[in-house]
Order: sequence, then C-alpha cells, then structure tokens
Amino acid sequence: MTATPIVDAHHHMWDLKIRAQEWLRAPELKPIWRDFPFDELEPEAHAMGVEKTILVQVAQTRDETREFLAFAACTKLIGGVVGWTDLTAEDPAAQLDALRHAPGGQTLKGIRHLVQDEPDPAWLTRTDVQRGLRAIADAGLPYDLLVRPSQAAAALDVVRAVPELTFVLDHLGKPPIAADAAEASAGAGPHPDPAWSTWLRAVAAEPNVVCKLSGMVTEADWNTWTVADLQPYAEIALEAFGPDRLMFGSDWPVCLLAGTYPEVFEAAKTLTDGLTPDDRAAVFGGTATRVYGL
Repeated sequence: MTATPIVDAHHHMWDLKIRAQEWLRAPELKPIWRDFPFDELEPEAHAMGVEKTILVQVAQTRDETREFLAFAACTKLIGGVVGWTDLTAEDPAAQLDALRHAPGGQTLKGIRHLVQDEPDPAWLTRTDVQRGLRAIADAGLPYDLLVRPSQAAAALDVVRAVPELTFVLDHLGKPPIAADAAEASAGAGPHPDPAWSTWLRAVAAEPNVVCKLSGMVTEADWNTWTVADLQPYAEIALEAFGPDRLMFGSDWPVCLLAGTYPEVFEAAKTLTDGLTPDDRAAVFGGTATRVYGL
C-alpha cells in the first residue's frame, strides 16, 4: 500500500490472570472479557503489512507499564510503548526516569492516563496534572489524550496551557457517531454533530496536537456501521489536521466489539483512498514514526 513502513499506532493486550481489568465486566463488553495475548494480534498485523505497532497502556499502574516495556524490548513488531505514570505525583520527572531505566525502558515512547474515567470534567486543568504534563514534555515524550465529549473544553484548555508538549488525541476525541446517525436518520439533527466538528477544528488549530484515526468503529453502531458512516468524521479530521498530523490505529482488541482487525484496517484504507501516496504514507506510518520516535 505504501513504501513507508506501516505502523499500527494504537493497540492493547491483557492477561486477566495477571490483572483483573474490572472495566471489562460491563455487560456490553462481554465479547472481549478474555485474555488477549500479543501473539493473537501478530499474525493479523503481519497479514496487513504492518511493520511496527504502538502498545498502549490499559491499567493505571506502573507495574503494567514495566511489564509492557520488558515485553516490547524482546518483541520485534512492537516499536514502542505508551505507558502510564501518575501525573499528580510530587516527583513525576523521577518516576519517568525510573521507567526509562527499567528493563526495556528504551521502548517507552509516550504516556497516557485514562482521563475519560475521571469524574471531574475539568481534571486536566488541575495544577498538579499540568505539572505532570510538563514533566512529560521535559522528558521529550508525547502524551496520548483520551477524553470524552464532556471533557472537551478542558482538553482544549490544556493543549493551549502546555504548548511545549505534543498531545496525541486518541480516537478523534470519541465523536458520537452512532447517536449522530440515529438523529440524522430521524431528521432530528445534522450529521456529524457540529459541536464535535467545531471542537476538533479548534484542537487541530493548536500546532502541538496530532490525532489518531482510530476508535471510530466502536463509536459507531457496532452491528450496522459502514465505511460511509465513518467517512464524514475522517474527512473532517483530515481537513483539520492534515495527513502529517494524523496516524492510523486499530484499537485492537477493543475494535473487535464492532469489527475484525482486517475490517478495521480495510476501512481505514478506504477512508484514505483520496490521498496522494505520500499523504497516505504519512497516515499509515510516517506520522507515528515521527511523533513516537520509532
């Protein structure tokens, strides 16, 4: 598809015998409430021509990050790890340094916190959180930004408040694709939601933000989504960020709630059919390689 090495910039793995992953107990998540070892993803990624992946944290614990770092260091396909550290700690720089000196620490390529699970919609604007984010910037790492629409205002505030940090917006900021489609079919509203598109363009106007073309199938109707349902969101993201600030991610195994790995990959290919070869290469590898320093 492209001469540039293809990168899947967002996937997970977990072993329920090591860590319970209580979030998976939600009834709708039952299909993925099982172990997902990396060797289940590896052949599917290779079949799609993927040459590097980014393994992203799942749990809010440094133990998982240390496990991921050590695993990535001896796994050729994993190009890097987006791990976790406590942004509110009094010594965030020391904690980051400890991760980098742990076994496999050279594979630490970014940090993420599950902001979407924070009950305070303004959590990102806290002084201690922003101190932690500045420590990440000082360490030369990007920060994956995972937020819900209720946290959109705080997300925009924080990317402006910490301009020295590269933010990677996960899953296009989780647009309400299924709800938009239902309202549009009922003649009750525009599609996509202008609140999301206006916000995304505002975030994209900040030069320190890049975005992942990921997570769309699970924001759409899991059973009936089509590429046409996703197209308007991808077009707005491409227009707002441009290919050099957009990167493909599968969000495996969460994506399996709505589609197989090949289906998600092929959908992303279709959504970028109109790009030039160079621009497509950026979305499928160049942007992730640059941002994560692969």
